[in-house]
Amino acid sequence: SRLMDLPACELHRLGEIADLVTSVRLSRVRKEKLALALKNKGYIPKLLQLFQVCENAKNTEGLHLLFDIMRGILYLDKAILFEVMFSDQCILGVVGCLEYDPCLAQPGWHREFLTKTEKLQEVIPIRDPELRQKIHQTSRAQYIQAIIMPNPSVFEEGFLSTLDSFISSSKEEILHGLQKDEEFLPEVFAQLTNEATAGEQRCELMRFFKEFCAFSFTLPEKRDELLQTLAKLGILRTLEMLMGMDDLQVRSAATDILSYLVEFSPAMVQEFVMREARQSENDTQLIIELIEQMICSPNPEFGGDNQLMEILCALIDPEKMLATVSNLEVFEFLDIFYDRYIHVLTAPLLADPSEEWYEIVFFFFLQLKALIFLVDNYQTAEILASVLELLSFCVEQHKYHMKIYIINKDLLRRTLVLMKSKHKFLALSALRFMRRIIGLKDDLYNRYITQGNLFEPVVNAVLDNRNRCNLLKSALMELFEFIQKEDIQFLIAHIVENFSGALESVKYIHTFQGLKTKYEQEKDRQNEKLS
Repeated sequence: SRLMDLPACELHRLGEIADLVTSVRLSRVRKEKLALALKNKGYIPKLLQLFQVCENAKNTEGLHLLFDIMRGILYLDKAILFEVMFSDQCILGVVGCLEYDPCLAQPGWHREFLTKTEKLQEVIPIRDPELRQKIHQTSRAQYIQAIIMPNPSVFEEGFLSTLDSFISSSKEEILHGLQKDEEFLPEVFAQLTNEATAGEQRCELMRFFKEFCAFSFTLPEKRDELLQTLAKLGILRTLEMLMGMDDLQVRSAATDILSYLVEFSPAMVQEFVMREARQSENDTQLIIELIEQMICSPNPEFGGDNQLMEILCALIDPEKMLATVSNLEVFEFLDIFYDRYIHVLTAPLLADPSEEWYEIVFFFFLQLKALIFLVDNYQTAEILASVLELLSFCVEQHKYHMKIYIINKDLLRRTLVLMKSKHKFLALSALRFMRRIIGLKDDLYNRYITQGNLFEPVVNAVLDNRNRCNLLKSALMELFEFIQKEDIQFLIAHIVENFSGALESVKYIHTFQGLKTKYEQEKDRQNEKLS
């Protein structure tokens, strides 16, 4: 069909051009016609010439109109226009127009930002000039998308979908080009592991490599080939080394990449961890590195330790291991884990303030005389809560090994000290740990709890919270209700015989009366048997 007629590209007709661009937004056919007309008549370079004139003359009204025109052209969402607008010849003029938003008191700094950013992007030399140009074009497209994207609620779903597709397909081209270059990834690994690499350069490399992996793993047809290449290059050994560095940005990026590998290729990571466990006697291993980072996290409230915990859970989950190895090999790995690794995880719970470990890891906390020294610091409380969550996972997944460890180390007693913490979430974590143990209904565990009188801190917590309404009180009641419902007579007898007097003051809670009734009924049954 006939192309749309465009006004002459002249300064006094900018208002007319802006109205035209805005008027076609709701008509798909008119948007198509306008896009073809703009492309075929070379209109965008002419508009950018007018932009130079307006900026040199400080024509504010003209600059505001050009902002509306350029944004409106981008909102047409047509790939034939993106190729022109994101080209080397036009890109700075386009972002220059977008600096003059009428809603802003001062113009933006998009051109300065974009030119400075581009200088930093080539952390590894790109030998193919076409690939280099494609990388630059894609980065510009992403930047423009970020500055022009409206609030999602303003426009219909799928707004600027062509721009999204343009960026996505460009990234696929870039990845394909980089993977074709057989020297590129080896050079990335060489620089990452080279001690002579400057800190800032390594950070730039890690940012690039993280983005490279994040996008590559979303492409199923390329994923397996890339994973094989990364395995040959020693990706896990490299990440292990990078996670041990002092630079927080490098460690964070390495952790992110490891989480991608655990998500998309858990078997590869499992195999590496098990191979390390069999072959190495030293403590510079991936699991050790993950645990140490989790318990030494300077900012656990920002979620870094949660990510590390998820990775650890995935690596020590027997069910996931069985997808690639035999039952015997899983049992062998757990033997090694509880022989060499678990002590690092439980160190914050078992540490004596006089020990060297305490001085290294918690050097910034005041030294007190009991484990309670830990609970008054919010960051430490966050770390301990994460440790307890991981240990609760071990209670359920590693029943045999964890039971032996808890009883030998008297771990539950040390954990229940945290019931006195002023941070209720930490007290709740300690209670959940005990609840997981009791939930197994294991006679050996029950005997360990009763012989150690480990219900005392729990009963004390009930008394401290009897006049409050909080999550901890609810969790305490649920624990006793579970014992009553499951009729765990060994624990019922212990609670009634040792704490019935103390619990008399909370008669309004019927659970304790129910326990007493169960106890008396069982006693009557036993007497009948004797008779």
